[in-house]
Amino acid sequence: MSQPSTFREPLEDRKLKEIEHSRRRRSILQGYERQSDTNVADEATELETLVRDREAFEEHFSNMKFYSVAKESEQYLHDWLRTRCQGARTLDYCCGNGENALFMAKAGADATGIDISPEGIENCRQNAITEGVKDKAEFLVMDGEALDFPDNNFDVIAEYGALHHLDYDRAMSELRRVIKPGGEIICVEALRHNPLIHFYRKRTPNLRTAWEVDHILSVSHLARAREYFGKVEVKFFHLAVLAAVPFRKTKVFGPLRGVLEKIDSVLLRNQLIGKYAWIMVFTLANPIK
Repeated sequence: MSQPSTFREPLEDRKLKEIEHSRRRRSILQGYERQSDTNVADEATELETLVRDREAFEEHFSNMKFYSVAKESEQYLHDWLRTRCQGARTLDYCCGNGENALFMAKAGADATGIDISPEGIENCRQNAITEGVKDKAEFLVMDGEALDFPDNNFDVIAEYGALHHLDYDRAMSELRRVIKPGGEIICVEALRHNPLIHFYRKRTPNLRTAWEVDHILSVSHLARAREYFGKVEVKFFHLAVLAAVPFRKTKVFGPLRGVLEKIDSVLLRNQLIGKYAWIMVFTLANPIK
C-alpha cells in the first residue's frame, strides 16, 4: 500500500488503510451518500449519475439505508450552518465528497474542504462545478491531524463522521488551533453505546476499517472535548425512528418516520437515554488557546 505523493511526511499504516478504504468508496459513489438509499422523495438529485457501480454500491454502501431516517439531525446541522455562514470563512473538516462545504458555499461562505483521500477531493471539485459554486469552495488533500493552515483561520468548522477515523486528541488539538477565538464548530458523530447498533458494525467489516469500529465515539469524548473548548453542547438523535428503516421505499415511510421522530424528541431529551441513540451532534466554542 503506497503513500500518495501529496504528503510530505510518511503516513501511519492506519492512515494508509483509511486512504485505501476511501479510494474504494469514492470510486463507487461520487457524492451525497446520505441521500443514496432512502425514499424517492428524499433521494439526491440525479442519483443514478452519482452511483458509478450499482453492484459495488449495494455491497459497500449497504449501511446508507439508515441515513433514510437521519432527517432531523441533517436539518439541525443545516439550520445551524445557515445562520452562521454568510460572509464567513468555513472549513469542511475531512470532507469526504464535499457535501457540507457545498452547502456552506451556497449559504454565503468562503468554504474550504480538506480530506486525506485524493479521490474524494477530485469528487469534491467535480461536485462544486456541478453545483455552481466552484469559485466559492476550495478543496485540498490534507491530513486532518496535521492541518496546513495558520492559527485562528476559520470562523466556522463542520465535521461529519470523521472523528472516529482519527486520533481524537490530535484532531481536537488541530481544530482548537485553526478556529478563531470567537469561532464555532459543529460535529456530527455516531455513538457506540447502543449494543444492537454496535453489534451491526462488528458484523459488517467490509463497510469500515477496523480502526473506525474501535474508535466510534462515546459520551466520554464530550468531557475530553472540554479540555480543548470552554463550551461544549450536545443533542442526541435517532433511536425509535430506526424502526422506520425497513419501510423507507414504501408509502408509509413518511408518516411513520414523522411519528417516530416525535417519540424521539421526547425520549432523547433525557441524557441517560440519549446516549443509546445512533447520532449525537455537539458544538464547540471558546477554544482554550
